[in-house]
Amino acid sequence: MNYLPDGGQMKAADQHTIRDLKIPSIVLMERAARACVDFIGEKDFDLSHICVVCGSGNNGGDGFAVARMLAEKGLKVTVVLAGNPEHFTDEAAYQFSLLEKTEASVVDQFAADEYSIVIDAVFGVGLSRVITGKYAILLEQMNHSKAIKVAVDIPSGISTDTGVVMGIAFQADYTVTFQTAKVGLMLEPGKSYAGMLCVADIGIDTDIFAEDIRVACTLDQSEYIRMLPVRKEDSNKGTYGRLLVIAGSKGMSGAAYLNALSAYRMGAGLVRIYTPEVNRAILQQILPEAIVTSYDSYDEEELIELLSWADVVCVGSGLGTGEDSVRIMHAVMKHVNVPCVVDADGLNILARNLKYLEQIGDKAFVFTPHMKEFSRLTGKSVEEIRMARMNVLREFTEDHGVTCVLKDARTVILSKNGRAYVNLSGTSALAKAGSGDVLAGMIAALLAQGLGCSEAALLGVYLHGCAGECAAEKMGCYSILARDIADAIGKAVMKQGETKI
Repeated sequence: MNYLPDGGQMKAADQHTIRDLKIPSIVLMERAARACVDFIGEKDFDLSHICVVCGSGNNGGDGFAVARMLAEKGLKVTVVLAGNPEHFTDEAAYQFSLLEKTEASVVDQFAADEYSIVIDAVFGVGLSRVITGKYAILLEQMNHSKAIKVAVDIPSGISTDTGVVMGIAFQADYTVTFQTAKVGLMLEPGKSYAGMLCVADIGIDTDIFAEDIRVACTLDQSEYIRMLPVRKEDSNKGTYGRLLVIAGSKGMSGAAYLNALSAYRMGAGLVRIYTPEVNRAILQQILPEAIVTSYDSYDEEELIELLSWADVVCVGSGLGTGEDSVRIMHAVMKHVNVPCVVDADGLNILARNLKYLEQIGDKAFVFTPHMKEFSRLTGKSVEEIRMARMNVLREFTEDHGVTCVLKDARTVILSKNGRAYVNLSGTSALAKAGSGDVLAGMIAALLAQGLGCSEAALLGVYLHGCAGECAAEKMGCYSILARDIADAIGKAVMKQGETKI
């Protein structure tokens, strides 16, 4: 597990290290600067004219120390003093006093075309306001420079908490961040602004994160592998679960197909599709392995019987939001007593009928909304969610007791009273119609094989991303279809080096 703290959480770890472990902040600053200098030295950068742009806080102090160390190597260094010296922190003031003893030049204007490398140390992880005025102009000038661009800890202008751009942000080619990646460096657009990320150990104690479930994290490949359900030699289709897929509507048979196909690819033993009669013929033709039960109109008795048959239910993909679909969704919420994945139109129906959420109680639900669907569920705009993603997600899961898979360029998974997990697998190839149907089927299949909601969501999202990567390796990011993702699930699992599946 790798922790992904926000700005406040990282500051708490920093203070804990200084206060409880008795490591002076100036020592940590020296280590941070040395890590940046070492990183730059390892790269084949043009160091003919180095520019370090420094603010007045501790990030600026890091920058002053970097500039001093580079100048002591005999390199040509210019420091652009962006902050007000009267507002220097104690550490920044001390580092500036050491810098003044070197041959580095200190100026107050940035000359865009003069430098071979620009190092950003203007704002650190504590930035909480939108950047305007002279700082916005300065960052724009830095971005227009043709020099190699390196950020110290985090690109100035990126929110450490959310990854959003606070008005304007430094567009780094490389970012040297300290001790652990911050959550804002993993979420878009922060990830793209950071460029290539280097995490440098400078001795900050992060053990306190283990006790704080509000600190997000990401998992290693080995941790995902351990979640994979065991495939027993002495087994049959019933061993791996009976999955009921309630999906599709007129003209939307593909959603049911992708749910069921991906569930089978992910190891489900038996899949039954419940869908309008108009979809029966094509589904029986393209996926003969599935049982197809169809309906012409809503039949609650039949639906309740099917719900009692299933070990797991996956509902909502391509379901539509018509009258019958609303009745189906209401019945599922009321009568389902097994783990249930709710996707797409199922979520849209719930958003219009929030009283149905009262039926959840202690039942096991996994919701798989993309940002717009989550916006409908919460009543908050997509922008509001992006500005406080973790808080909004936690509030929703705690209020309703579900595991939520918030799909985005970086998908976040959170269960009630749990830790938020940021998934790092995947590719832009996944941005295709039907990709979410594949994911819902995969998660449902893992539930059918005995995983809990949190584990099924985590592993499903991770392998879905890996499958997208495998498909893209074969066909490129432009050309893959959702069924190519489903067909790549087996390869994605095999690439984990695991023989259980």
